[in-house]
Amino acid sequence: MRTLSLAFASVAMSLLAGCGSAKPEPITNTAGPVPTVAPPVDKGPPPVEVSLESVGLDGAALDKSVDACTDFYQFACGGWLKATEIPSDEANWVRSFSEIDKRNELALKTILEDAGKAKNPDPTTKKIGDYYAACMDEAAVDAAGITPIKPLVDRARKVSSAKDVTTLVNDLHAKGIFPLFWISGEQDPGDATRVIATLDQGGLGLPDRDYYTKDDDDSKKLRADYVAHVERMLKLAGLAEADAKKAAANVLALETDIAKVSKTRVERRDPKGIYNMVSRADLAKKAPAFPWDAYFKALGISDVKQANLTSIPFFEGIDKLLGSVKADVWQSYLTWTIVRASADELSKPFVDEAFAFRARLFGLKEQKPRWKRCVEATDHALGELVAQPFVASHFAGDSKRAAEQMVQEISKAFGVRVRSLDWMDDKTKERALAKLSSMAYLIGYPGKWRSYDFEVDRKSYGKNAMAAGAFEQKRRLAKIGKPVDREEWQMSPPMVNAYYDPQKNHMVFPAGILQPPFYDVKAAIQVNLGGMGMVVGHELTHGFDDEGSQYAGNGNLENWWEPAVGELFKKKTTCVEEQYSKYEPLPGVKLNGKLTLGENIADLGGLRLAFMAYREMRKGAANMTVAGGFTEDQQFFLAHAQSWCAKSRDEYARLHAKTNTHSAPRFRVNGPLVNTPEFAQAFSCAEGTPMHPAKVCSVW
Repeated sequence: MRTLSLAFASVAMSLLAGCGSAKPEPITNTAGPVPTVAPPVDKGPPPVEVSLESVGLDGAALDKSVDACTDFYQFACGGWLKATEIPSDEANWVRSFSEIDKRNELALKTILEDAGKAKNPDPTTKKIGDYYAACMDEAAVDAAGITPIKPLVDRARKVSSAKDVTTLVNDLHAKGIFPLFWISGEQDPGDATRVIATLDQGGLGLPDRDYYTKDDDDSKKLRADYVAHVERMLKLAGLAEADAKKAAANVLALETDIAKVSKTRVERRDPKGIYNMVSRADLAKKAPAFPWDAYFKALGISDVKQANLTSIPFFEGIDKLLGSVKADVWQSYLTWTIVRASADELSKPFVDEAFAFRARLFGLKEQKPRWKRCVEATDHALGELVAQPFVASHFAGDSKRAAEQMVQEISKAFGVRVRSLDWMDDKTKERALAKLSSMAYLIGYPGKWRSYDFEVDRKSYGKNAMAAGAFEQKRRLAKIGKPVDREEWQMSPPMVNAYYDPQKNHMVFPAGILQPPFYDVKAAIQVNLGGMGMVVGHELTHGFDDEGSQYAGNGNLENWWEPAVGELFKKKTTCVEEQYSKYEPLPGVKLNGKLTLGENIADLGGLRLAFMAYREMRKGAANMTVAGGFTEDQQFFLAHAQSWCAKSRDEYARLHAKTNTHSAPRFRVNGPLVNTPEFAQAFSCAEGTPMHPAKVCSVW
């Protein structure tokens, strides 16, 4: 699944789970000059002068002391950057995402509070109301202490053999707690019509495997802070001080061994590299120390005949650890995994210590108020129940119709673009267009709502959280062996995000993102297309980025490129990789051009397609709007930039650059724009200025 951005996501749900900015420089191009996307709009009727605000732009966000051709991000966002403070409970703040997210969060708060107070509620209202109320009952949560996980912790502290370890791993995986590795029911890359068992690497408490394996000062300091954090958490879990200290050292040692056999984030971006189908017999040969028959039986999927391993060396490495790691180390690691997975649902001391480490990672100043955490937790556990009243009251039909029109126009623009490419042969063009024609889109909310078949106890938040985790894991595993549900959603409809799924070959735009300032019925076409239109184009382009391009229109992982054209495509993507690898979100901290390549390609393609669609939708307009002195083309580019105005704490920016597939917001603006000739034309940027380098990158 390729998303628009993670930049705005809750810190608690962000990089720890493993799971969308320096000045631009002239770029050396391997791909040659970019043809213009569309001819200039014909001169039409006399312009109509209006204010920026009337078309949906923010005049106060501008910094006109900066030359737009030197740093357009600063020009479009400098006023906003100067006036905006990051809320103390946030690691970053993005003008569009965060503002919408805040509104949606308040709307959900009202919905959940009303549900909790409702008399004679219907089953949906009762379930979401009880879950939220149990979370908000801090006194009851504190009184329960470690009770919700104590039976599991007691078992972990008593393991004495490899058999004990694997038996507990089986039970934890069934509950949605994942030591060592993950298992889920996922689409088969080789046959996108079916769901298969997928086993994936995992088991680490730090945000990235490199923090265990590298010896730079940042990694060493983080490891030391992590060990101290684990020690404090294990003391809260009942270990004596000396035992907790030793256990924390055990945890780091074992997780380091796990990290050493784990793939890097860049390696995991290779779809072929993470597709390794093995039979049950082969699995038993590659990892004979793990009792796979008992494992699949414990998870209720005994009839699984094969599975996809995202990394064979990883599971071979884990198998060796089962035979070499001592029992006391396993006790430490399993206890820590249980506590780490559950800390936010336990009493205040656990919550505070978990937050203290997140604060160290992301630069947070204070914990989110409990109501925000409970809104997020309820949405996470019961997303499509919570979504129903949200959609009913906060998603107007005109937003859905507008999104559909944008998808259709941007899809047409991509077809025009493909047909005009001089580097692609006719056979490959035909296949690209066939994939485009089969691409589907889901807008707003699912056609059929998901049910949540687990009991919610208004008096026990910890119990509810455990039940939700177990239910979700059972739901995922139950899909194995069944046909793919092409209408299934992987995001909650109130979420401020969007995604493209290469195996379903569809785009999904939740109701949560179809809100101002991304989309506003009162805003001008050029502003809506610069904001939400770019989002649509971004997701569509993911179907043809360096990863998405490896999937055919039917969702199968197969090569549809003519060999020579495929090589040209790789050269073009290399240009983008090299461009973004030069950018520094913080002094001395560079983006990883390989890690962010897919998102950068999607940003560049999305902007170009949205511009083409805007031009088409404004063709033949009765008048041309000039807003605050800016032409319609200029308004389009301002809308794009102002969607990504953002401020981040240094700690967050540093971690984001190392671990996130998305570039920092400054480069999601300036990066695509330096490659867009229409931008230079719109702002009369002379060739050789930072925003109009002599050579540029072009993919789509």
